Amino acid sequence: MRVISGSAGGISLSVPERVVRPTMDKVRAAIFSSLGDAVPGARVLDLFAGSGAFGIEALSRGAESAVFVDTDRQAAECVLRNLRKCKLAAASVQTMDVFRFLKTYAHPGAYDLVFADPPYRKAPGDTDFAGPLLASAELAASLPPHGTFVLETLATESLPSLAGTPWRLLRSRTYGESGVHYLTVAA
Repeated sequence: MRVISGSAGGISLSVPERVVRPTMDKVRAAIFSSLGDAVPGARVLDLFAGSGAFGIEALSRGAESAVFVDTDRQAAECVLRNLRKCKLAAASVQTMDVFRFLKTYAHPGAYDLVFADPPYRKAPGDTDFAGPLLASAELAASLPPHGTFVLETLATESLPSLAGTPWRLLRSRTYGESGVHYLTVAA
């Protein structure tokens, strides 16, 4: 896995041992291509950060700042190593539950881009994080009206209903096993 473009383009990224499904380079390339001019100068939040690939890619492409959140200490340490390797600053790495972070630290309008690549629900009993993320009032409030929330899910899973949520779906794309959904706060 590597940084696709920008100041750190081509640099290989480490992946925490417990992360079994990092987002493939071609999927990240497609996501960032579709975001285009929304990245330079953006304030980014990378939830379920893992290796930090989304936030690092954003910083490499000119994002103003990035906050990385993952509950796993190994993942947080990996993000810090990757940031140092890429010589990227303007970042904060938080080791805590994503939903606790959102309730405690996600201030209104704080982020222009939010990436969430939670573990997929592959078997009965696995946690489905898509629904709780879409139901999070704190997450929605953390984006200004022009902000974008990029949510990755298993391609075979339908996006939960947006009825009763503050979200409006801009578009969805499928890349292999990954479903990528671009959302914004409904006006």
